[in-house]
Amino acid sequence: MFQVRFYNENMILGYVSGRIRHSFIRILPGDKVKMEVSYFDSSGGRIILKTPKQKFE
Repeated sequence: MFQVRFYNENMILGYVSGRIRHSFIRILPGDKVKMEVSYFDSSGGRIILKTPKQKFE
């Protein structure tokens, strides 16, 4: 489980989806992720995608 901070400084608890766990994708502190938050309980959500790092040149 991870604590995920949004751009508006809210923090919620997020857990890794089965597809990411199955593919052995590692999520480290500071990585940007895409989350799916429940409509009924906005205090938790599921991490569904790790966004690729942008290259600045």
